[in-house]
Amino acid sequence: MMRKRAFRFLLVSLVLFLTAALPLYSQVKNTSENSSAQEELEQAKLSNLNSAQELCRIIGSQFAVPTINYEPVVPPKFWTTGMLTELGFSQISLTNWAAGGSGSVSLNSFVNAHANYAKGSMFWDNRVQMAYGFIQSFEDGYRKSNDKIILDSKWGYKAINKFYFSANFNFRSQFSPGFEYSKSQIIEDGHKETIITSKKVSKFLAPAYMSLGLGIDYKPGNGKEFSVNIAPLTGNLVIVADRDSVLRAKYGNAKHEAVRWELGAQIKASLNKNILKTLKATSSLTLFSDYLNNPANIQINWDMQLTYKLNKFLTTGIRTHLIYDDNVLIATDRVNKEGETIMTKKVQFQEVFSVSFTYTFGMFKK
Repeated sequence: MMRKRAFRFLLVSLVLFLTAALPLYSQVKNTSENSSAQEELEQAKLSNLNSAQELCRIIGSQFAVPTINYEPVVPPKFWTTGMLTELGFSQISLTNWAAGGSGSVSLNSFVNAHANYAKGSMFWDNRVQMAYGFIQSFEDGYRKSNDKIILDSKWGYKAINKFYFSANFNFRSQFSPGFEYSKSQIIEDGHKETIITSKKVSKFLAPAYMSLGLGIDYKPGNGKEFSVNIAPLTGNLVIVADRDSVLRAKYGNAKHEAVRWELGAQIKASLNKNILKTLKATSSLTLFSDYLNNPANIQINWDMQLTYKLNKFLTTGIRTHLIYDDNVLIATDRVNKEGETIMTKKVQFQEVFSVSFTYTFGMFKK
């Protein structure tokens, strides 16, 4: 009986304790929550957020923020530019050389630069080539050996597959005056003397050639190694800025013509291909027929270059340039009855072989 009374007493005591403690716990909890909410509202006021915005902030802070790996977008490049420079030098000195000959210093330089644009169906290719070379002979003096300026610009818009509507511009001239030299010997007081005479045959803009052709351009493969341009409507200007009537006649212009106009059709083929890893071939062949003057007489202008890469800075190669234009007259060894040199139409050919120091800029590939 005593045990039952003791158990009932403990049970009644526990119930009374819980009855008194629960209201006190609820009051403390409510006080704590009110205090926390009040602090958050105060922080919301300090951060210029209203209660709804602060509530959203509190809820959002319970979740982890995802990590985004941002990769910057590289803007597309529509222009590609590059330049190749070559410089070749040689020197010969002779002293009491029984086999004969003459000492000389020679220099050859060449620059080939391009700036090409391509976007969508349109392209615009631009190229300039400049070359200059001379021989300084200790007996014959200064002689120009190579001199040219060539500028090509071609615009095209895709018509279908590999065919493009195109406009093709070309300019050709030279930097400095060029001369033809002749030797004659006279005997005076028992001494033989050699006289060298010179005759000016060219200078800057005398001659110069400008052409603009409208037609179709065909680019098979990747379009970078080979192309053929057919321009049935091509206008040519032959410029001889010098007032010398003989010089103008040499290039087919009348005495009063500083500029002669030609209208015809043009076909131009271009090649730029690596035959081997170290051997590269480039070529440009232009054929032109003048509607206004003997269309059957085709004018030919053909540049070709083979380049072999020896190492990073040294190359060896051969460049050739063939021209045939029946309007251009070349001097012969014959003279007429009046003693004047007979001029005639001939094939012009130039060949340059060199071992050169080369350096490239931009995206030019040897």
